[in-house]
Amino acid sequence: MLSERVRAQLAGLAVAGLDLPTYARSALDALTRAVPFAAACFATADPATGLVTGTVKTGGLSDARDEEWAHYEYEVPDPSAFVEVVRRPGGVLALGTDTGGRPELSPRFGELIRPTWHFDDELRAALRTEGGTWGFLALFRDGPGAAFTVAEQEFVSGVGAALAGGLRAGILASAAVAAVRVDGPAVLVVDEHGEVVSASVGAAARVDDLGGGVLGRAPLPLALLALVAAARQCARDADPAVPKVRLRTRSGAWVVAHASRLLSRSGATSDVVLTIEEARPPEIVPLVVAAFGLTAREQEVVALVLQGVDTTGIAGALHLSAYTVQDHLKAVFAKVGVRSRRELIARVFHDQYAPNLAARAPLAPSGWFADAGTPAVPAPRSPAVGSAPLA
Repeated sequence: MLSERVRAQLAGLAVAGLDLPTYARSALDALTRAVPFAAACFATADPATGLVTGTVKTGGLSDARDEEWAHYEYEVPDPSAFVEVVRRPGGVLALGTDTGGRPELSPRFGELIRPTWHFDDELRAALRTEGGTWGFLALFRDGPGAAFTVAEQEFVSGVGAALAGGLRAGILASAAVAAVRVDGPAVLVVDEHGEVVSASVGAAARVDDLGGGVLGRAPLPLALLALVAAARQCARDADPAVPKVRLRTRSGAWVVAHASRLLSRSGATSDVVLTIEEARPPEIVPLVVAAFGLTAREQEVVALVLQGVDTTGIAGALHLSAYTVQDHLKAVFAKVGVRSRRELIARVFHDQYAPNLAARAPLAPSGWFADAGTPAVPAPRSPAVGSAPLA
């Protein structure tokens, strides 16, 4: 049966170790055999915040309207917004079904999607696995008989966990370009028109490494546009939260980006300040560990291993027998592809520590690698990837 063959193919792609763009395009090629569509947007998300961090688009969709999309997705109330789809049973909806055949009732669809691309229906899905939302999917159709059926919605819901697993695994794939070195945080100020009105030294390199074009001449990457829109909405709602996402750059480094409104003396301004800085282990380790597909208990065991706790200590902390701890470690080693605790620690910290160690970056008093102008302390002799200190 075609649907079962597609389901099996998607399950196989999820564990094939593909990088994110390759995986997304391969998964969409398979999916369209069971659920035909004219265009698609496959989006990654930070599971901690649900904010979109990147997209792969097909069928004539482009990045040119990303700023408008971010505005409608994060600033305009809409029952079909991704944050609402997450709460739906099965994590899926089709606008035609949901609106009684009037998808234009969605502001995003009626004011942006249909006038721009002339689609007649949209299916949206939240891609979740083991409690985390790792991305979203939007499929589009046009012409007679464009409506997505209930059976198609159920199929997409049924393969959602496999699609999420592929996105989750994709963040661990190797980077394809040379590493970018930027000392210190990069800061940008974005005005009410979405224009970058000022930027710090190094900001252009950060934006380029996140997939943006020449700073000031091309739109910001979607992840940053989503942050700007989310920050504006938080300001309107008087929400003190600062939207934040963890991002993997093209060069393979991890960064954390966050955004907040700038206030003038009168309090009347819609400028947003974006800050992008190198991620620290406490911010990235939970994401990397979760990306290996570990169970909740296995993640607890790994957290203690990373702190240097031995088997007896782990058993006591988690109220387990030493034999059970060893069983959990064996399962962890198999999933991560290592054979020892040392290799496990090295694998978890490899992305962030290896480039710095290879560059012989000095250590700051904080224990993290020193930025330019930061007093350094002597690095340990013959440092190993897994032995670098935590921040």
